[in-house]
Amino acid sequence: MAGGTRRSDERVSATREVLLTEAERLFAERGVHAVTHRQISEAAGQGNIAAVNYHFGTKDDLVRAIARRHGEQIECRRVGMVAGLGDSTDLRAWVACLVRPVTEHLEILGSPTWYARFAAQIMADPVLFSIVVEESLAMAPLLGSYEDGLARCLPHLPTGVITERAVMARHLTVQMCAERERALADGTPTFRPTWGAASDALIDAIVSLWRTPLKPGA
Repeated sequence: MAGGTRRSDERVSATREVLLTEAERLFAERGVHAVTHRQISEAAGQGNIAAVNYHFGTKDDLVRAIARRHGEQIECRRVGMVAGLGDSTDLRAWVACLVRPVTEHLEILGSPTWYARFAAQIMADPVLFSIVVEESLAMAPLLGSYEDGLARCLPHLPTGVITERAVMARHLTVQMCAERERALADGTPTFRPTWGAASDALIDAIVSLWRTPLKPGA
C-alpha cells in the first residue's frame, strides 16, 4: 500500500513538473495572457485538458508556482552571498548579489531557458508582478540586509534616490537576461560569449548607475 502511494505521489510530482516547464516555455514564447490552460495541458502531453486546473488552479496560481520554482534557488544563492559580505562597503560586491544569482541560475539550467523572458513579462504586468512581490516577502530579512548594504556604500544618496536606482537596476538585470536568453534560444549573436561575461558587463553598468552623481538641486 505504501509503495503504491509513493508511486502515485511520484507520478503527480512528475506531472506537475512537466506542466510547469511547458507553461513557462509557452509563457516565454507567446506571452502569459496569450496562453490557455488547454494549450499547456496539450503541450505537456496530458489527455485531460483540465490538468492545469487540477494541479494548480488559476493562471495566477500557475505564475506563482513558476516564480517560486526559480525564486527559491536564486534566493538561496543570494543569501549566501549577502551573508558573506557582512558590513562590507564594496559597492561592486553588493551589486553582484543582485546580478550573479540570476545569471548563475540561468547558466546552470542550460539552454534553452525561458525563465528570464517569463520574468520580464511578469515585471511589466502590475497584477502578475504583485504575485511575485508576495512570494518575495518571505525573503524580507534578506531584502533589508541588501538595502542596508547599499546604503552603507552610498551614504551621500537620499533614500528616495536609492529606491529609484534599485528599481532601475532590477529592471536592467531582468531585461538584459531576457535579451540574452532570447538570443540563445533563437541562435542569434549575443553581446557576451558566456553568462559569466554577461554578468560582469551588467555589474559594470549597474555600478556606474549607482555612482552617477546627482545634479544640483535633485
